[in-house]
Amino acid sequence: MPLDLTITSLHAAYRGGTLTPARLLDSLLEEAERRGPDPAWITRLDRHQLQGYLARLEGHSPESLPLFGIPFAIKDNIDLAGVPTTAGCPAFAYVPEESAFVVQRLIDAGAIPLGKTNLDQFATGLVGERAPEAYGVPGNAFDPERVPGGSSSGSAVVTAAGQVSFALGTDTAGSGRVPACFHNLVGVKPSLGLLSSRGVVPACATLDTISLFALTADDAATLFDIAAVPDPECRWSRAHDFALHGQRYGTPPARFRFGVPKAAQWQTDPDYTRAMREAIGLLESLGGERVEIDATPLLAAARLLYEGPWVAERYHAIRELMEQDPESVHPVTRQITAGGASPLAVEAFEARYQLAEYKRQADALLASVDLMLTPTTVTHPTKAAVAADPIGVNARLGTWTNFMNLLDYSALAVPVGFTGAGLPVGVTLFGRCFDDLRLLSLARAMEAALALPLGAMGLPRPRTKPMAPGSDGYLEVVVCGAHLQGLPLNGQLTQRGGVLVERTATAARYRLYALAGGPPARPALVRDEANGSAVEVEVWRLPQQWIGSFLAGIPSPLGLGQVELANGEWKTGFICAAGGLHGAGQASDITAYGGWRQWLAAVTDERVMSGSELNDAC
Repeated sequence: MPLDLTITSLHAAYRGGTLTPARLLDSLLEEAERRGPDPAWITRLDRHQLQGYLARLEGHSPESLPLFGIPFAIKDNIDLAGVPTTAGCPAFAYVPEESAFVVQRLIDAGAIPLGKTNLDQFATGLVGERAPEAYGVPGNAFDPERVPGGSSSGSAVVTAAGQVSFALGTDTAGSGRVPACFHNLVGVKPSLGLLSSRGVVPACATLDTISLFALTADDAATLFDIAAVPDPECRWSRAHDFALHGQRYGTPPARFRFGVPKAAQWQTDPDYTRAMREAIGLLESLGGERVEIDATPLLAAARLLYEGPWVAERYHAIRELMEQDPESVHPVTRQITAGGASPLAVEAFEARYQLAEYKRQADALLASVDLMLTPTTVTHPTKAAVAADPIGVNARLGTWTNFMNLLDYSALAVPVGFTGAGLPVGVTLFGRCFDDLRLLSLARAMEAALALPLGAMGLPRPRTKPMAPGSDGYLEVVVCGAHLQGLPLNGQLTQRGGVLVERTATAARYRLYALAGGPPARPALVRDEANGSAVEVEVWRLPQQWIGSFLAGIPSPLGLGQVELANGEWKTGFICAAGGLHGAGQASDITAYGGWRQWLAAVTDERVMSGSELNDAC
């Protein structure tokens, strides 16, 4: 039986004395020896090379090092000190003196690198078939006749096969998500800049990020917490304090809105269509409300990646090799990259302008939901199909991945089940930049509901332990007057990224007043235990970082407090203390109308106000 290599299980074994890091490494090395040559690996460290990493663990334990004794693999376009970095090309290889920033962070936390994994050469591809003969091509861990997915092919294969606990990949156009989908793994594509790219051979430097392959969402969250820190020496590094923005990993919100592309846009085969429908049902069972989205700007942006100047960025990364020794580059990689030698500067600017327009449109779509659900990819091709059409099949696999980094979004590949042939299928959750923990929290809930086996090992998934509710970085605000959808002050919510959650009513313990003054007219919601009624309201979800500026625009005697809803929940909302009405001038009790909209309609129909007063109210 293979070992359960999840971080939680290994640490439990270490604490219980049934296993030590040295014994684990011996077992993994013996198993590797039995397997013999393995094209998933380009370089494997031997026992002598690993001894230094074991020595670093002396005097420590899982309590002092979060990754104590956890074995991992590194895609071979990411530096590990003293070990060749090849990027899948022997003629390009060099030996770095220092490890990549992220690799060093993981080692400092107690993780043990077992070696460097195979990839589509120079991270150019989503199939995992573009490695030179010198290294061979990995087979999929579930079916060797199927592609492993790329470009991080080896990293996905060795994680799913139980050879390591987790692996590093890179992701420019889907290289950390497609192979995760094909191997029943969690594939984290972080927001750009959160994981330093220092020590990574670039594919497209402006779009590259290190990605994470993990067996569980909990493992992925642990790795993310360690690796996602600012690197002062990386030009692309971006800092983000999740706690400061009210976001942490945990149980997702009880209700949320998720966007789904129109079914006609999915382009999925029957297995991946079924995976999407099952994921939609699962998210709805977890409290999600489905919102259909026209994904046209997303798909249009995806086409820019290989039709626009970003191919020139790939050429720039290996320009010297392409000019001096082009035959050393894989034929398909060479064909794709060579197209980047000639674009004009004017074409680059034209593409940037077009991308800016697609992003404007895409951001507007995301503003109406908390996150998006899409296919990770559209099918799982055989090796024979890729050999027959290497560029066409590869392009299809990137249909739903190519746009993510171009549009600066966070994304996460999540397993959802298996086909009748036993192959994994999955979907992608994505959201705005820095929504990473929100996506991971939802993936955790999906994982707990599905209880899929670990990777390709057939081992049961460790039971998910209860966690305190996470924070998704939003505050739900109850509004009852001019901030209602379509009314004059609603822009104060929508301009701050507010999303309508629901239309409901308060508990029958409130009175509603129309305050004098304006424009526009303002409401006052006052709690009245003895003579109150239900008042229609809306609940809006507002990013916490905008709460301060939102409050600054609320005039006296109004403010934010706690409002009881008809279902018994208490939420933050507009209130006015009973005493506040005395200093607010003339106030009309409009409770009998049942809500602000009904009062406005009555005022219009009955003409009880003058025309100017009516304009003020509306």
